[in-house]
Amino acid sequence: MEREIARRNIAVMMLISVFVAAFPASASSSEVDFINKTIANNKIVIFSKSYCPYCRRAKEVFKELNQAPHVIELDERDDGSDIQDALKGIVGRRTVPQVFINGKHIGGSDDTLEAYQNGELAKLLGIDATNHDDL
Repeated sequence: MEREIARRNIAVMMLISVFVAAFPASASSSEVDFINKTIANNKIVIFSKSYCPYCRRAKEVFKELNQAPHVIELDERDDGSDIQDALKGIVGRRTVPQVFINGKHIGGSDDTLEAYQNGELAKLLGIDATNHDDL
């Protein structure tokens, strides 16, 4: 009986630790709500930092496609770090950029560039894009 209780306690503690790791204490439901609403209300969303070269590269991809993403510059917001923590809970990564198209998580800079080069990005955007080997 005591072993069974100990096993249950361990299982509960493991579940709690997984939940805590997925949603850091600084990430409140308001940040998660902000992320979800932003993604739902915009065709293309990039969570970025203005000084980040990888973010610039991801934004350049959309410029090449003549598409205007909705960009959230986390370093220019008071709650940027909290939003970044919430992103980790949602997509499993805290790095930037994090790109979403039509509500679908594309990934970071390398993922976006790869999708651009193989034509998947144009397909997701519903546009014709040729000559995209230059980035």
